[in-house]
Amino acid sequence: MDIVARLGMRVPIIQAPMAGVATPALAAAVSNAGGLGSLGLAAMTPEQADEAMAETRRLTDRSFGVNLFCHEPLHRDCAAEARWLERLAPYFARFDAPPPRVLGDAYPSTLESDALLDRVLAAAPALVTFHFGLPRPDQIAALRRRGCLLGATATSLAEGERILGAGLDLIVAQGWQAGGHRGIFDPDAPDGRLETLPLVELLVPLELPVVAAGAIMDADDTRRALAAGAVAVQCGTGFLLSPEAATTTAHRNALARGETAMTSAISGRPARCCINDFTAIPDDESPGYPVTYAAGKALNAAAVAKGVTGFGAQWAGTGCARAVARPAADTLAALAP
Repeated sequence: MDIVARLGMRVPIIQAPMAGVATPALAAAVSNAGGLGSLGLAAMTPEQADEAMAETRRLTDRSFGVNLFCHEPLHRDCAAEARWLERLAPYFARFDAPPPRVLGDAYPSTLESDALLDRVLAAAPALVTFHFGLPRPDQIAALRRRGCLLGATATSLAEGERILGAGLDLIVAQGWQAGGHRGIFDPDAPDGRLETLPLVELLVPLELPVVAAGAIMDADDTRRALAAGAVAVQCGTGFLLSPEAATTTAHRNALARGETAMTSAISGRPARCCINDFTAIPDDESPGYPVTYAAGKALNAAAVAKGVTGFGAQWAGTGCARAVARPAADTLAALAP
């Protein structure tokens, strides 16, 4: 049985697990319409993850997926963090707010904490995917015992080979056009910046099912990805205007401008965002994920308190101007090949 059938999908479309935006209502709506809805758990507490998975299961009796981050734990550099706060100080001053005195590490990697994974093991969703790297072998074995299918993001052939070697079930081929955090395993390594279809074609010979992610906005995009060898597509930006998504008003408005940039200034890892006030900040001295994110969230909070919305993490892919405001089920139908 192929992976699409094993996941109970009537159409080969996965809704991207957009942390902070993909709600239980969105995931359930996509699954109920025949795709596979997903939740991004990386920014949640274990209790929030429990609630989100339970609510999704209450809203649908169909399969859904979840996503966890597997970044290598950051080696803290106090001097680099101080330089970054100094760089941001004029921006904080604009909003009559002091920058944080120290930066917190709010998002532990699955590699260093089993807190979220334990909740996922208890819930046993149909699909568990990983971003920024791979979980430990013992974690993979535990998920296998619970019957979960497993996948991970690759931005290169080398990452795809590591996913294959780890024994996972599928590869999410994240093209350069994709919105949100770049899934590259090592953010300091050279990035080939491969677009989605060439990356799919590079990964297909590994003979592991490939899901195409990046610049998937309509049925023609889906058909091209399937013709390149993908078994399914993953779409996030196309769902950002859905009423079921938790996209802010400012983020929704930014999508219509249709301009994006890749930046590390918001979180400390490369991520594609709508061009806004934050993307204008040079990111060459960003002290790394996730401590940079603590500064970014503090700056956004200071800005919002003064009525300025341009410092949000308004993640979006290059096709964002093509997003349509409509129920998630209608977007799924528009994506179906």
